[in-house]
Amino acid sequence: MSETIKTDVLIIGGGPCGLFAVFELGLLDIKTHLVDILGKVGGQCAELYPEKPIYDIPGIPEITGQGLSDSLMQQIKPFNPTFHLGEMVTGIENIGDPLYRVTTDAGKTFECKAVIIAAGGGSFQPKRPPIAGIEPYEDKSVFYAVRKMENFRGKNLLIVGGGDSALDWTLNLQPIAKRVTLVHRRDDFRGAPDSVNKMRALVASGAMDLRIGQVAELEGADGQLTAASIKDKDGNIVRVDCDAMLPFFGLTMKLGPISDWKLDMDDELIKVDVSTFETNRLGIFAIGDINTYPGKLKLILSGFHEGALCAQRVHHYVYPEKRLVFQYTTSSTSLQKKLGVA
Repeated sequence: MSETIKTDVLIIGGGPCGLFAVFELGLLDIKTHLVDILGKVGGQCAELYPEKPIYDIPGIPEITGQGLSDSLMQQIKPFNPTFHLGEMVTGIENIGDPLYRVTTDAGKTFECKAVIIAAGGGSFQPKRPPIAGIEPYEDKSVFYAVRKMENFRGKNLLIVGGGDSALDWTLNLQPIAKRVTLVHRRDDFRGAPDSVNKMRALVASGAMDLRIGQVAELEGADGQLTAASIKDKDGNIVRVDCDAMLPFFGLTMKLGPISDWKLDMDDELIKVDVSTFETNRLGIFAIGDINTYPGKLKLILSGFHEGALCAQRVHHYVYPEKRLVFQYTTSSTSLQKKLGVA
């Protein structure tokens, strides 16, 4: 068995909410380790939307998903958290008051005084479109996420879907692709009306193509697409040249082991106390998209707020005999020393 890793708090999930929780805990002299099932930090922002702009982070008019992750990593640098990436937490066992033993699928064991679940919607994977023979093309010329826009420059690009992701990437990639064709099964889109209007304007001007129908067949060799056949509602087939395809059929979210941790749940979301974001199990907290409470908004800024309040309660478990004195980073010399700016 591997050596037990002891820490004040274990954070499950390395997205923006988990990263900001490191900052709030660090200000309170609380040490953290962080586990994430993905191979890098940033959560969905970095994995699925690294170059997609975000406009509703307070004080930052525009920032990409990767940019936000990078900024958060810079912000928490003074607190030296330890990351365990590409691992999934498999079990949480109560061994004290409220000490926990946490295990991962990589064979690691942690002992901590509190656990913060910041796992988004749980582990996630893109839905594969029902196209026969798509597997050999995946990660070669069929991609379920855009990690670097430059990879699609000068290509004939087929984007499939009718939601925000399909429309957003159509608009973002159209200026750099050789040609973009958007395919949707009906001439009615679920995405933001402004995005739909912009897409239709590009189609009307001849700058891109829109095909109503479904991808019926792929052509190519050795994982490289050369064309796709689009079948309309009347059964007519149109062949479209393409070098790459981006299907956006949504994500399959899986709670995984979380569902076995004896937490009060509501439709696969963890119920929390709105004053502390603690679950029904003392010392286990949930912040971000994984939790639910009356008035919940699934926004990154809401998760930041939850992490700040959560940290105040966590302090009680880490330092039960120590009175917590609230301080502001703008005026507290001790906090500024921790941040290295005093």
